[in-house]
Amino acid sequence: MNLHSDDFYDGDRLPDAHALDFDNLSPSLRWTDLPDGTAELAIINDDPDAPGMTWVHWLIYGIPSTIEKIPAGLSKDLNLGEIGGAKQGTNDFGKIGYDGPRPPRGPVHRYFFKLYALKEPLNLGPGAKKNELLAAMQDKILAEKEIIGLYSR
Repeated sequence: MNLHSDDFYDGDRLPDAHALDFDNLSPSLRWTDLPDGTAELAIINDDPDAPGMTWVHWLIYGIPSTIEKIPAGLSKDLNLGEIGGAKQGTNDFGKIGYDGPRPPRGPVHRYFFKLYALKEPLNLGPGAKKNELLAAMQDKILAEKEIIGLYSR
């Protein structure tokens, strides 16, 4: 399974357009070579370098396996008709959809974009939190792939 973005390369700095202090646009993501038997996909974007906890920036799940990419700048709607009716979860800002980096001033933070290929649909309603999504995905993950964007202020 492969994962890429048209907005940044794995291990490079995220453009300011994706940061909370700027345009706060979700980055584009595209994938190839899903494993046989993939029923749907999920994405978790988080920052393990946040003070005191891993900070969740974005959750998307229920992405049909026929979808090959998501465009930059997705809406903050609970349900995403533009990507096959996928659902968005609640991030650690307490909001639906993507909210980009806003780390404390100082060292670079890593922002993981993790794609999960799932062998069964999750049947999880919109607005879920990361722990609920992880629990729903348990024993359903066929493969996962991640890319990392870097950001500091």
